[in-house]
Amino acid sequence: MKRADGRMYNELRPVTITTDFVKFAEGSVLIQCGDTKVLCCASVEDRTPPHVQPGCGWVTAEYSMLPRANRQRSRRDVDKLKVSGRSAEIQRLIGRSLRAAVDLELLGERTITVDCDVLQGDGGTRTASVTGGFIAMALACRRLVESGDLGRSPIRHYVSGISAGIVEDEAMVDLQYSEDSCAMVDLNCVMNELGEIIELQGTGEGRAFTLREQQELVELCAKGNRELIAKEKEILGGVL
Repeated sequence: MKRADGRMYNELRPVTITTDFVKFAEGSVLIQCGDTKVLCCASVEDRTPPHVQPGCGWVTAEYSMLPRANRQRSRRDVDKLKVSGRSAEIQRLIGRSLRAAVDLELLGERTITVDCDVLQGDGGTRTASVTGGFIAMALACRRLVESGDLGRSPIRHYVSGISAGIVEDEAMVDLQYSEDSCAMVDLNCVMNELGEIIELQGTGEGRAFTLREQQELVELCAKGNRELIAKEKEILGGVL
């Protein structure tokens, strides 16, 4: 089926990724998926949280939407105590997804924090944050190797994320806001280059969905993630 923006049901929005968008971050990316724009910055610190075992590193993420990222102004998250429940849930998803790409022992006693700030939201901000955040993190790890702080990159897998959903009983991938806002079913899927699933979040928002429908959505996401990972490999030169 054709969609509001002319795409086919299995077609991603145009994706543009600009690296080194920020001067001072160890790794930075501006990712644009259609009208969704997210700035992802990876920062490296030579320390780890107390819960991390000696000799290992840690990867975490923070997520926030700028006040006018959406159609109406949202309140700014001024400190961790006031992070919205949605933002907290999304940043945990991003952190888990990015840790799945890293050998934490090889990273050593360092923390990589990936800040994902939504400049403009038009659907798919959390999955765009995973994809952009991964590239920013990989660039930060590359810088650690180039500086001699690491013998080789701790990145062991490519990781990307994409959404899919059911709108008017039709399954489609990479929902923009006009589709997402009326979706009967919404599903987010994070995968690696092997086609393995790292995160799968599915919600029946307008109705329940069947196992067959879930599989159809996962297959759409798998196709989308293959395309995104191909773009990651192109940007990173095929070498982690």
